[in-house]
Amino acid sequence: MDLKNHRHSRKRQKILEELKKTKVHPTAEGVYQRLRKDIPRLSLGTVYRNLNLLCEQGVIQKIGLDFPSDHFDGDTSPHHHFICTSCRAIFDLDFNPKEDLSKKVEKKTGFSVEGFRMCFHGLCDKCKKKVK
Repeated sequence: MDLKNHRHSRKRQKILEELKKTKVHPTAEGVYQRLRKDIPRLSLGTVYRNLNLLCEQGVIQKIGLDFPSDHFDGDTSPHHHFICTSCRAIFDLDFNPKEDLSKKVEKKTGFSVEGFRMCFHGLCDKCKKKVK
């Protein structure tokens, strides 16, 4: 990992590795809880600072939706999300919309679209089964 104007940090590397290996889109608190056993001197403030730095550098992405806390995603490839309205789990969706929405928005508004993310809301399979 080569971040502009920032020296290598073992803690930052571990935070990034944790985000890259998980699919649960944790909060800063979640990352902290997962790593504090392996890195006893890790503070929650360090996790927040490093997550924000990694976001600024485009290494990870922040999922700031209808949650009180931001969630983070180690996958920066273009993809969309599904949020369960019951358990609040966030799932990656790997598909492209049939219409090119970017072109549609550009044509209608005159804006220059650089990207977009879609977020679907509903019940995940586990929560659907609980309702039945």
